[in-house]
Amino acid sequence: MKLPKLRIGNLIAKIPIIQGGMGVGISLSRLASAVANEGGIGVISGTAVGFREPDFRLHYRASSIKGLKEEIRKTREASPDGIIGLNLLSVMTNFAELAKAAVEEGIDIIFAGAGLPMRLPEVTKGTDTKAVPIVSSARAAVLICKNWDNKYSVVPDAIVVEGPLAGGHLGYSAKQLENIDDIDVEDIALDVKKSIVPFEQKYDKHIPVVVAGGIYDGKDIARVLAKGLDGVQMATRFVATDECDADERFKMAYVNAKKEDIIYIQSPVGLVGRAIRNKFLDDVAMGIKKPIRCQYNCLKTCDPKASPYCIADALLSARQGDLDNGFAFAGANVYRIDRIMPVKELINELVESAEAALDEMANLIESNTV
Repeated sequence: MKLPKLRIGNLIAKIPIIQGGMGVGISLSRLASAVANEGGIGVISGTAVGFREPDFRLHYRASSIKGLKEEIRKTREASPDGIIGLNLLSVMTNFAELAKAAVEEGIDIIFAGAGLPMRLPEVTKGTDTKAVPIVSSARAAVLICKNWDNKYSVVPDAIVVEGPLAGGHLGYSAKQLENIDDIDVEDIALDVKKSIVPFEQKYDKHIPVVVAGGIYDGKDIARVLAKGLDGVQMATRFVATDECDADERFKMAYVNAKKEDIIYIQSPVGLVGRAIRNKFLDDVAMGIKKPIRCQYNCLKTCDPKASPYCIADALLSARQGDLDNGFAFAGANVYRIDRIMPVKELINELVESAEAALDEMANLIESNTV
């Protein structure tokens, strides 16, 4: 059984796989274009995207716009026919200007999470760029749909539902995560699917619902699709690829991670996050503060005076392979990764195993009905 295509408005991805955006600098033009060329949706991270610019620290906002435009152009050049997205955090202080710059460059999709992107349609409405919020509950999905409907007369082009097994910042409180086994992202996604039906009917459009967080292999993909959901978003698996934009030492942190190394952290951003334990995080946990000089003012929810370290600097250091001065965010299944492979090989493996799993499901259903 062939995997269905993922349709987001007039965009048609050959396979229903979105590569999740990962910052700082983990998913840029090299990874995004490789995924797009294989028929998935490749996604650039917009977090501190201008870090390569020589005046990045002095002129953070201007450098971010310049760096973003450069990454989009490089991705488009490497994948002229692919579908390319941008991941932005709603809590970014330069969210609106980065979204505008991306639309000007002709980005196909803007994925917006880490908060409710209530004003995204101000930038995307009337353009060819699709607006896709990332949520962790049906309530959040409905709030966004109502807000966009009332204020802008639009609704999302798709919705990504991210569960608690994701890497990085999570849309769940520490208390909720104490009962993580009770949180089923696929059930939440089905609730989202039901809750947005009135908006689909009003605008006479299908709003695809995509599942993210903990999706690891083809069986996971098949299970999601078999439930009537439209696709998956995967991030962690794509770090351990040749084309991932991070340093090789960052990738090896994924390959070498054990199950007991995966921990929750309280991020300076004010959210719980999932990361790979290392000495840097152990020092933070023991109250050993890292020198902090906030030169970015990049996130609305970060208080530099109260923060034990600058998360932008820590993630950038890790991205460059300096894990003594930073750390790696990762999904709950990172410990299952045992090698680095080309994107093409990974996607072929995912597609083949997903199609085999769907065939198995279909055969089982057929045998039970005979």
